[in-house]
Amino acid sequence: MKTKNIVLHNATVTKKRRNHLNGHKSAVIWFTGLSGSGKSTLAHSVEEVLHNLDCRTFVLDGDNVRHGLSSNLTFSNDDRKENIRRIGEAAKLMMEAGVIAITAFISPFKKDRNLVRQLLPQGDFIEIYCNASLETCESRDVKGLYKRARAGEIKNYTGIDSPYEVPDNPELVVNAESESLEESVTKVIDFLKSKKIIT
Repeated sequence: MKTKNIVLHNATVTKKRRNHLNGHKSAVIWFTGLSGSGKSTLAHSVEEVLHNLDCRTFVLDGDNVRHGLSSNLTFSNDDRKENIRRIGEAAKLMMEAGVIAITAFISPFKKDRNLVRQLLPQGDFIEIYCNASLETCESRDVKGLYKRARAGEIKNYTGIDSPYEVPDNPELVVNAESESLEESVTKVIDFLKSKKIIT
């Protein structure tokens, strides 16, 4: 519950001024999809291209955030919701700072993703769905987590005993099965150019 003693301070250095200084717009690029769909790989590859274009960027990655900001959370549905809320608020602050904040989280529930969307001005939240079937993601199973979930060692694992809700209207869909990494990166960069986030 918010206290009445807290008042938002309006800074004179605004997001618009920071964007002008940077030479690009700031935004939140939100990669979502099953574990193994290539979210992190794509997020970091997109960041590499943006960095080489002199853009200010930062990737908030699922495992990294769980080591710090959300280290006290479990994988229950309530804690997953809180995890996404924290990430959304952190990404919002980064965007206000003039950064293109890139996130790579399963973020399985539509409601939670939409709550983050509502935190931001229209057009600043770019939801990108990494579309890959459960069978494909399970066959990759880089971390061995699907195998452990199938064996009952991990509970509430997305795609096994916890649902993943596909986005209804994402800004962009990358086909993580048929597209090469380079093709997906190009698709994302071209989209950012079309929205004039970068030139």
